[in-house]
Amino acid sequence: MLWNTMNQTVELGWDFYTPVILFVVLIALAVPVWAAIGTSAILMLVMSGDLPLSLVGERLFTGIDAFALTAVPLFILTGDVLVRTGLSRKFLDVAEALTQFAKGGFGSATVLVCGMFAAISGSDAAGAAAVGRMTIARLVESGYPRPYACALVAAGACTGILIPPSIAYIIIGLVLGISASTLFLAAVIPGLAILLSILATNVIMNRLYGWEGGGNISMKEYFANLAKALKSGWYAFIVPGIIFYGIFSGRLTPTEAGATAVVVTILMGFILRTLTFADFPAMLVSSAKVNGVILPIIAFSVPLAEALAIMGVPQGFVTSVTSLTNEPWLLILLMIGILIAAGCVMETTPNIVILAPILKPLADNIGMNEIQFCIMMITALGVGFITPPLGLNLFVVSGITGESILKIAARAVPFVLCMFIVVLLIAYVPAISTTLLPDIYK
Repeated sequence: MLWNTMNQTVELGWDFYTPVILFVVLIALAVPVWAAIGTSAILMLVMSGDLPLSLVGERLFTGIDAFALTAVPLFILTGDVLVRTGLSRKFLDVAEALTQFAKGGFGSATVLVCGMFAAISGSDAAGAAAVGRMTIARLVESGYPRPYACALVAAGACTGILIPPSIAYIIIGLVLGISASTLFLAAVIPGLAILLSILATNVIMNRLYGWEGGGNISMKEYFANLAKALKSGWYAFIVPGIIFYGIFSGRLTPTEAGATAVVVTILMGFILRTLTFADFPAMLVSSAKVNGVILPIIAFSVPLAEALAIMGVPQGFVTSVTSLTNEPWLLILLMIGILIAAGCVMETTPNIVILAPILKPLADNIGMNEIQFCIMMITALGVGFITPPLGLNLFVVSGITGESILKIAARAVPFVLCMFIVVLLIAYVPAISTTLLPDIYK
């Protein structure tokens, strides 16, 4: 393929296509993503000769030698401690008290607690597992079909990477050189929009099928129950309060907020006597396993991204696409299609590291705000968590309940559609992402 960029011709040959084909084959064979990326990157470097292989080892370490990445294991550990101390159940109690006035109240409470958990852990899979264990059985008892209950939790847990603090925003900020704190601020309204869309979809579905009753409660009883829930669980909200106030006030960096949240959550566990020193090995191992999946992907993606940049792939992609159409709305729709398709077959981290440097020049070319681009990208990738064949959240809730993944995926279709609508709004209405930002970023 020939691409004309900056008055010079870039020809992509087998030094590009062979590693790409190898990557697809390895992913299809269920080879770990980091290994597939690393193998493809090394093959591309060997065949192209663009970078000496002696630099690969160095780049593996320098690529992850970033202070911002320290926040990733800290937020993961905070989420794990939150579950083990039982504080996550306090979120559920408050969410249930808030929604008890409406029909479908516990379904709505499930979505809200997913959002609350997301505001601490920054991980969707952790949220799906934690909330799923607490709510799916009760959702079924309330009248929801089991596959739909699983789909509801899987969809609600998508907010894990959409509501700040989000690990995905930390990674894309690192890749594109944008402050994670700025992205967190920009993600507040879009994240809440996704949460409300899932909440509204569940209310509509419950109205159509009448799965869950309730709502027959006086205002006096409602406020009495809410006051009781807040009195017994108010301290659980100290952790998200510290994270949000610390980051958005500028007093703490995301890493410092994560470290503070870990310490406070552990102290609360000891005070409540729901955590002991014997729990630490299991917590640390669990968090290390999750972190051990993310960091190798980032490390091996760095030399691959550099090889692609040297070969002119990002610029060539922009030239090739804009030669077909110059209509911004069509180009935005194309980017959304690419992101959702990528999210269906691969995890968020490799998608960010590989696609962000390729698609951002296209977004720049049509005048899209870089912050808006990042929010659109992460939200579009988030749809992939409840869409086959990957659908990570589908696998998590299926593993918890033993329910068929295909049955859960079928019930998740309404949530996919509502999330897609929000993605379109974010892509075409810049104010959704930039309203809370200082003027310098707009």
